[in-house]
Amino acid sequence: MFKRYARAEAPVAPSIETPTAQELEAKSRRDNRKAAPTKEESDNKLRERKRQDKLLDVRMDLHKKLLETLNLTVLDKATEQDLRREISIISAEGLREMGVVLNSAETDALNQELYDEVTGLGPLEPLLKDDSINDILVNSAEQIFVERAGKLELTSVRFRDEKHLLRVIDKIVSAVGRRVDESNPYVDARLADGSRFNAMVPPCAVDGSLVSIRKFKKDKLNIDELIEFGAFNEDMATYLQAAVATRLNIIVSGGTGSGKTTTLNALSGFIDDHERIVTIEDTAELQLQQVHVGRMESRPPNVEGKGEVTQRDLLRNALRMRPDRIIVGETRGDEVIDMLQAMNTGHDGSMTTIHANSARDSVARLENMIAMTGVEMPLKATRAQISSAVNLIVQVSRLQDGSRRMVSITELTGMEGEIISMQEIFKFERTGLGEDGKIIGHFTSTGLRSTFSERFAQWGYDLPASIYSQTRQSA
Repeated sequence: MFKRYARAEAPVAPSIETPTAQELEAKSRRDNRKAAPTKEESDNKLRERKRQDKLLDVRMDLHKKLLETLNLTVLDKATEQDLRREISIISAEGLREMGVVLNSAETDALNQELYDEVTGLGPLEPLLKDDSINDILVNSAEQIFVERAGKLELTSVRFRDEKHLLRVIDKIVSAVGRRVDESNPYVDARLADGSRFNAMVPPCAVDGSLVSIRKFKKDKLNIDELIEFGAFNEDMATYLQAAVATRLNIIVSGGTGSGKTTTLNALSGFIDDHERIVTIEDTAELQLQQVHVGRMESRPPNVEGKGEVTQRDLLRNALRMRPDRIIVGETRGDEVIDMLQAMNTGHDGSMTTIHANSARDSVARLENMIAMTGVEMPLKATRAQISSAVNLIVQVSRLQDGSRRMVSITELTGMEGEIISMQEIFKFERTGLGEDGKIIGHFTSTGLRSTFSERFAQWGYDLPASIYSQTRQSA
């Protein structure tokens, strides 16, 4: 079928003899022997696997002994030093009873793992302490992935079995007053350090419980650091500073893990300390540094199906709290109506994030969310509401090399008939792919002057015309 598009075969030089089928088969056998591990390597790998399984069994038996021996009611009052000493004593007794001999390094590692089991999240604790890890993804008790520098990698960390994994999940969700079981098989929660936690258990999770943890960054990235990392350039930062300071309504758009919340945090740094900010989130992640911030978080229903507090409920209540700006962590449901109305009625300078792949897609997502609320509104009126409320869409993206870039800054300029008109001010242009797989490209202005230039000047942000010229900065 695709013969016309097939790559032309290179002509074979007459001086080179074509290998026979027997020669090709012999070569294949030689290559396979080279690629296949030796018997010694296979045996070593098998022995190491059995040793790890044995150590895991020992750890779980000792953990059970610890739970039977330790007084859990006074655990919170004990100092770390006392608790570690008690664990070391009980561990040594348990190892003697089981007839297991470990060297000092293995004993120290075992005691640390037992401490993590008692006070933390067991096998996940070392991953949570590793600052180079952004995400922890558990596909089953024996398969745990992490994301480093935008790339996923499989770890050697594992749970003993599904029950062990379920116990850790239950420990996390019960600490925040939530539950997960067969009748309620998925849950969103927040760890003690602020990391976002999501879990789904069987029967909905077919091969074992699924867990994803988006780690909380203790030190949020500011604008200067994002510029240094190549997320955007100084011209874009200057423009965004003027946009935030002059109270334009901004949507940060992007896919999962593209850096929407990080960008929103960074943009909030341009807000004046004298303004009252109210944040609304499903899971509190924003780390605003201003003095006057009121933080709110939604709540799921209880066991009886009552007591739910949605983002829309919080948003409606926030309007009565005299906010200068409202920041919604992510707009994803019927709160979109109240968000747009707030932007239109005296709460200018508000910001939110949305899942979309481009500025035009963001507008389409807003239209779809409004339609799903059940509000009967003509499409033209819906678009007029959006174009009046939203001034700026900042598009961020995670590229295939794992880097995160601000790929577009687009202004909404009004309506042309029934279509929302837009103009792109800045963009990221890809020019190629490096030998190491890194994306090669540059940030550039489109040459269009901002429609908010007069507004910027009136507020004291008279941006130079050079910002809008088609200059380039490599990324």
